[in-house]
Amino acid sequence: MNFSPTLFQNHRYAILGLGKNGIVAAERLLAIGSTIQIWDDQEKTRNAVPAELKSLIAPFDNLHDFDALVMSPGIPHHLPKPHPVAQLAFQRNLPILSDAELLYRAVKASGSKARFVAITGTNGKSTTTVLLTHLLKEAGIPAVAGGNLGPAALALPLLEDQGVYVLEMSSYMLERFSQFTADISCLLNITPDHLERHGDIQGYIEAKHHIFDHQNLNQLAVIGVEDAICATIANELKQQNKMQVKTIAGTNINANIWVKDYLIQDQHGIIADLTKARFLPGDHNAQNAAAATAMAIHLGLNQEQIQSGLSSYQGLAHRQRPVANLNNVTFINDSKATNADAASKALTCYDELVWIAGGLAKSNGIDELAPYFPRIKLALLIGKDAPVLEQTLKHYQVPYRIVHTLEHAVPEAYQYAQQNRIPTVLLSPACASFDQFSSFEERGDRFAELVMQLSSSLSESSKD
Repeated sequence: MNFSPTLFQNHRYAILGLGKNGIVAAERLLAIGSTIQIWDDQEKTRNAVPAELKSLIAPFDNLHDFDALVMSPGIPHHLPKPHPVAQLAFQRNLPILSDAELLYRAVKASGSKARFVAITGTNGKSTTTVLLTHLLKEAGIPAVAGGNLGPAALALPLLEDQGVYVLEMSSYMLERFSQFTADISCLLNITPDHLERHGDIQGYIEAKHHIFDHQNLNQLAVIGVEDAICATIANELKQQNKMQVKTIAGTNINANIWVKDYLIQDQHGIIADLTKARFLPGDHNAQNAAAATAMAIHLGLNQEQIQSGLSSYQGLAHRQRPVANLNNVTFINDSKATNADAASKALTCYDELVWIAGGLAKSNGIDELAPYFPRIKLALLIGKDAPVLEQTLKHYQVPYRIVHTLEHAVPEAYQYAQQNRIPTVLLSPACASFDQFSSFEERGDRFAELVMQLSSSLSESSKD
């Protein structure tokens, strides 16, 4: 089943930003008959455009002949300052759309009744997206994952009626919804993040709230209630009675589905045992598993299928992934922890560790990690904002060294852990990666590569 090459033949789109999302959007929109014009402010990026798209590159002097502007998620249309092309769109009252919106429209225009699941939250959305997709596939339901995670939305194939699109949604994507309606929406949690883009926490909350747009009583909202903001949103939606609402928690608090003693349960009893899910450690993953379970039940899975899927789940790349055990020192790749709240989820899982952190610090810093600092026997700081983290660690008297790069951090971490019998070296940066790497994925891959190089070096030394 493929999208028709004439599906969007009367549509014209301006595409701004030619990274992963922009190129995929251009290629798919062309393939289904759209007329497009593309642009990126960076000459280097324009030069890297595939040959078949080169003739479509041109700057936007106006948007008079277009139906919508498709902007890459990272390009602002409001704060901190709207891009000039976004201002052109505002002048014409032209919609600014995400590629997820266009995927939704293309699927609906094709006549498919495939369902859409949209998952967001400050933390945990990637794990929940991959986990739910795994549960569905293991149960024999056609499912594909993408959006903010993995393939761009418009790279996903056309699914038949029984299929499910599981889309991770960033706040940047959600604020560009128009017609998109989720059969299941999921809001895991909200803590301050991306405030420069949304102005303040209220702006961030409003962006996340778009995940519920247009839902009706046949559709479901799954909401984590372990933070006060999301608990308030859940109560408000229940009172509005516009869609079904199911609350979830990774701990033993009042919710429709919760976790106690590693058991996922609801009012009818135990649904699944998380002790059999070795790649879902910690309370944060209990919340992710509870959310995936709630959505899986709504999509028709039974308890046996859910337990089987949870048990066979292999974890998310760059999210608490064991890389290697070298002489009783386990290296953990948690590069996806790009803020303090995400890093806290990993820190809580280990009693003693060497912590590798740093990069581009978020505005709220790492002070909230103070409860976990006693677990850290040594912090090794990398990246541009190592001095920012240093001030916090000094204040709390956490032993640390500034080592600047992963190349220095990995061997120093191993040596210290070995000498002091510390079982875990954790890369959980609590910072963005863009000072030294193109993405958290590249940062995590480099960490794993260095660990394996160290492993080889140790093996060679043992032969001498």
